[in-house]
Amino acid sequence: MTQIPSCAIWITGLPASGKSTIARALKPQLEASGLTVEVLESDEVRRVLTPDATYSQAERALFYRALALMGAKLVAHGVTVIFDATATKRVYRDFARNLIPRFIEVAVECPLEICMQRDYKGTYQRGQRGESSTVPGLQEPYEAPLHPALTVDTTKMLVNEAVQNIVALVRQNVRP
Repeated sequence: MTQIPSCAIWITGLPASGKSTIARALKPQLEASGLTVEVLESDEVRRVLTPDATYSQAERALFYRALALMGAKLVAHGVTVIFDATATKRVYRDFARNLIPRFIEVAVECPLEICMQRDYKGTYQRGQRGESSTVPGLQEPYEAPLHPALTVDTTKMLVNEAVQNIVALVRQNVRP
């Protein structure tokens, strides 16, 4: 089998849309293809970069530039990166796309009402109680990708099907 070169896969969508579930299931499947894979999960990275996060526009812009740079460095060293991050603005994901030659954007679609029902972190509840004023889809607009490489509707597609579609996309679009 021909080795697939490293790439970046940005999984974007509203909070609680299914991004993390897909990322967790995708990692071992890509590793089974012989890739070294790292998941850059936004909440985990944010705890280090901005431990007292305000989610201001300036802080988000800085955070996503730093996340993109981390991903670009990893990809340059042969690691396939899965970005598990909402990245509310297209410009954040476009910055990463411009840094990383082999970049795949996956849009995870799920209606806001369903995301709110799935919200195990309490993000939407904090927004509804007024404890947060920057929840994507609630108070902050979310800019969905205009031309994603793949769209996954998590109300219609099972996780394993989504993962297999992403793996097929990686094999098809990332040539040695």
